[in-house]
Amino acid sequence: MVGKIFGTDGIRGKVNSALINASFVQRVGIACGQYLSSVNHSESSNRIIIGKDTRRSGYMLETALTSGFTSVGMDVFLLGPIPTPAVGMLTRSMKAELGVMITASHNHYEDNGIKFFGHDGFKLSDTVEQEIELLLSNEAKLKTSNLIGRVKRIDEVLGRYIEFVKTSLPRNLRLNGLKVVIDCANGSAYKCAPQILWELGAKVIPFAVEPNGYNINLNCGSTNTKEAAKLVRKHKADIGICLDGDADRLILLDEKGEEVDGDQLLAVLAASWNKENRLAKGKVVSTVMSNLGLDRYLKSLGIELHKTSVGDRYVVEAMRQTGCNLGGEKSGHIVMADHATTGDGLLAALHFLTILNESSSKASSLLAAFQAIPQKLVNLTFDPSRDPMGERDVINLINQCEKRLGDSGEIIVRKSGTEPVIRVMIQHDDETKVSSIIEEIRSKIQGT
Repeated sequence: MVGKIFGTDGIRGKVNSALINASFVQRVGIACGQYLSSVNHSESSNRIIIGKDTRRSGYMLETALTSGFTSVGMDVFLLGPIPTPAVGMLTRSMKAELGVMITASHNHYEDNGIKFFGHDGFKLSDTVEQEIELLLSNEAKLKTSNLIGRVKRIDEVLGRYIEFVKTSLPRNLRLNGLKVVIDCANGSAYKCAPQILWELGAKVIPFAVEPNGYNINLNCGSTNTKEAAKLVRKHKADIGICLDGDADRLILLDEKGEEVDGDQLLAVLAASWNKENRLAKGKVVSTVMSNLGLDRYLKSLGIELHKTSVGDRYVVEAMRQTGCNLGGEKSGHIVMADHATTGDGLLAALHFLTILNESSSKASSLLAAFQAIPQKLVNLTFDPSRDPMGERDVINLINQCEKRLGDSGEIIVRKSGTEPVIRVMIQHDDETKVSSIIEEIRSKIQGT
């Protein structure tokens, strides 16, 4: 038995590592199935749906999961390549007990992972994940041959997702004349994203829509926007939309090809919804990584910003607890609770295009809603056998740096839940001070 298997967003790791291999993933399927059987005794409630992105390893993991699920009596419905938010939507729509998405999100093809959705379309809670982990240590109780589950591949599910997305938009919305570069990261939205834009009347310039199993997120997508930016400038596009491999997040490019993060998009949506009295509770949910400029801007509009731990699942949890209908992350996860149960890059992009289409302003003007204060984020790798965050001199340095920043700045230091990386984010009005403190912490953590 390996250690803790669930990170901040399901299970993730290198393909054929301790966590992401056919044998272990089959055991995960068995444990999930046994958990579902223990909490729901209805014979009609054994339906599981499985989607995936475009990684070659997805076939292997899909087969392994299916084997595990069916061996304990679960019926499995295979959706094929499809965006993560579509799995959340279809879990509810198809009355499934569990939705599974095989993806490593923005990571390259060498990695893969598994995200889980409950019957309500929301990601599984920490408590449920812990119970599933415990079952991995128990002996599997497999069904007899007459009780094993069935498997069926479902076609045309993308059409259901496309219609779902379009119904969230104004009925008469037409994007005629709007020129849009759409970067699909050679991932799960490579078919549906260009199609939706075309159906709405936009002039579509597609990029990274030819997945081959190995090129997902390779020099494309939300974490590498350079090529998409070139296309925006070349074609004089009005906007660029860069999705990640499973299409649950986005980064926008303005008409100049300049990158715009999730904080600015969240600000635009919040201001628009607040003006239209659509913003529930007068609040927006974001994470501790959001720019302090967003805090100041929303406060000026009378909007409260509620901050959570990093991860869209925590944003969603806070939204459900507070009754908010808008939340997101700087990384580009935007959650619209009136329409979706998780971050949806395509949905968020289309709602911004709705605002842009109705405005006489350029994207660059709209997406400069607030003045961002100097902010720097670095990812510091470390030896997995070492725990820098448990070392006294590291802790003392971080505390000293917090005092130096005072009330006009912020420092966030956190370990990644998916890889041996410590993320350090510092923001302050004094950019020189930000850079100096970053280097001090880098030296202490990496021993350089």
